[in-house]
Amino acid sequence: MYIKCDKKGFEMAKSKEQPVQNGETKIKVKTRISFKSSFRKYWQLYLLLLIPIVYFIVFKYGPMEYIITAFKKYKINASVWDMEWAMDKKKNTDILFYFKQAFQDNQFMRALRNTVLLNVLDLLIGFPAPIIFALILNELVFTRFKKVVQTIAYMPHFLSWVIIYSLSLRIFATDDGLLNLLFNKIGIDSVPFLGDKVWWVVTYIFLGVWQNFGWGSIVYLAAIAGINTELYEAASVDGAGRFKKMWHITLPGIKPTIVVLLIMNLGNILGGGFDRPFAMQNNLVLETAEVISTYVYKKGVLGAQYSLTTAVGLFQSVVGVFFLLMANFISRKLGERGIW
Repeated sequence: MYIKCDKKGFEMAKSKEQPVQNGETKIKVKTRISFKSSFRKYWQLYLLLLIPIVYFIVFKYGPMEYIITAFKKYKINASVWDMEWAMDKKKNTDILFYFKQAFQDNQFMRALRNTVLLNVLDLLIGFPAPIIFALILNELVFTRFKKVVQTIAYMPHFLSWVIIYSLSLRIFATDDGLLNLLFNKIGIDSVPFLGDKVWWVVTYIFLGVWQNFGWGSIVYLAAIAGINTELYEAASVDGAGRFKKMWHITLPGIKPTIVVLLIMNLGNILGGGFDRPFAMQNNLVLETAEVISTYVYKKGVLGAQYSLTTAVGLFQSVVGVFFLLMANFISRKLGERGIW
């Protein structure tokens, strides 16, 4: 930014370290704010910032010391730095031994396949659901009805997956489930929603969308609220209907938010929670329901194979970071705003 001033004003501005314009010559003086003066002025904010910093150091960065367990033979009575390096069957040092062991395990490969499949389906079906719901809510005219719908849609988010699965048993059970009882009444055979692999995947995705679409729409509704209302008024003058306003104004207005959340979801392509698949899996569909999180629980917590499961967790995190970086890079190349 430049300003016009006479010689006296130039000297005054220069003394205050402000950018000025003197005649045809532009002079830009850098302003410096020292940390000491900034801290003295905003010390309360810096003090509040200590809380998340301490949290991340203690609970996030501190435990990273034990990542090295993936490359060592775990011993419960030894420090992580005193453990021996992993060795192969010939007793030769092989720090990638547990990674190789994981990829030679058919159970892990099955869990990897299922994790990718379920997360991709969640992304394809579950990601657009809150966007569509937010767009529909935005078009509702009656405020009271809109609030009631929002409240009902938010409620499943606060239910644990144990409760949701208990409800699904009463609704989707093959023998005495409410839905199958209705089917039988009208002459339709029972559908094994929880006992067949394909139907289990359909039920799994449906319940995930049902639990999260209402809560996920909050971010998009907030983004929609920030769109300039004059754009809608101008579109109305031009004769645009509701659908055209939605397509040409609302969607482009929330596009940056959609991109950021999509990048974050892509970073979780090998992640996913533990409670949802663990609560819903049963022996009939275990081949499809076993995912990495339940595999790590069974091998690590129940089987005490800590080095193996640490290697699996490290692989899962590295792949997640790779997808996050790639999605952000592609987004920036296409002219969109990434997450950094």
